[in-house]
Amino acid sequence: MLVTPVSPTAAPDFGVYADVPVLVLGATGFIGRWTTRRLVGARADVTAVARDLRDAESVLEPLRPSLRVALADLRRVSDVRHLLNEHRPAVVFNLAGYGVAAGEREPESATQINTELVEEVARGLGSQNNPDWAFQRLVHVGTALEYGEATGDLHESTPAKPTTLYGRTKLEGTVRLKGVCAETGLRGITARLFTVYGPGEHLTRLLPTLCASSRTQCPIELTAGTQRRDFTYVDDVAEGLLRLGLSETPPGEVVNLATGRLTSVREFAETAARVIGLDPGRLRFGVLPVRPEEMSHAPVTVRRLVDLTGWRPPTDVTTGITQTWSSWREDEGAGATQLLAEARK
Repeated sequence: MLVTPVSPTAAPDFGVYADVPVLVLGATGFIGRWTTRRLVGARADVTAVARDLRDAESVLEPLRPSLRVALADLRRVSDVRHLLNEHRPAVVFNLAGYGVAAGEREPESATQINTELVEEVARGLGSQNNPDWAFQRLVHVGTALEYGEATGDLHESTPAKPTTLYGRTKLEGTVRLKGVCAETGLRGITARLFTVYGPGEHLTRLLPTLCASSRTQCPIELTAGTQRRDFTYVDDVAEGLLRLGLSETPPGEVVNLATGRLTSVREFAETAARVIGLDPGRLRFGVLPVRPEEMSHAPVTVRRLVDLTGWRPPTDVTTGITQTWSSWREDEGAGATQLLAEARK
């Protein structure tokens, strides 16, 4: 039966996803696993795509048997086409990306995952008619690094000036999706994410580093922390992606998925230290240099997100850090220091 899109101001009925065939690319990643969890909670017919069976088993096992796992190398066109033809999803959530981790610097892989994969999935979906699904067919995750050197308030029409391999290849993926949508009428949307944090974040990032430091007495070396970021809690991001999946937008639209509130990195670290119970004297601000890819911008405009969904991410920084710390102690505390040391090797 054909279902019609909900009003953007109405509370979302995620039950609409029930029994709908959904393909999640990048399901074992930080944001991917949270989005997969949300979709399983909505009783969608989820196929989680992973490259490595061990990663899939360790990350997705808590969600079994409510989903199936498909193994694929998303750099290979043949694998992508096989996934689409075998599972014939009504909607694809694309959270696959290459270039976030420190060791991911190969231009060919960045182009294959961040750019060519997006176009291949869009064209594959465009060739598969699905009259029973009236919502977005492809929810693609972009990045704030697509904006690059852009200054001032960041809104979706701000000219993008990426400076990194990741930002450039992700922007090209966004552009190609927009082009396929214009050409074929595919209902696709790009959600641009900013500084996402929460349980499951990579161990070398700021908040996991602070959590792991609760087990030591060593000084914690940080940048000056003056750069301001739109810190968005990961479960809010997952909810936002599902909300955008049910939104009515022109094909290929870009939407900022963020809180619209800026917090300095220093304030975030000091808040985390209070929540975790770290001695603030251990925070050595200004010891580390700011990374070259760090952006400087005014608040992120989220008017389009609010117009489409009637919602914005509600979790404030203190609450998000508290929930992350609670999860860390319950699920990840044992052996965290050793894992952090191994990740830094």
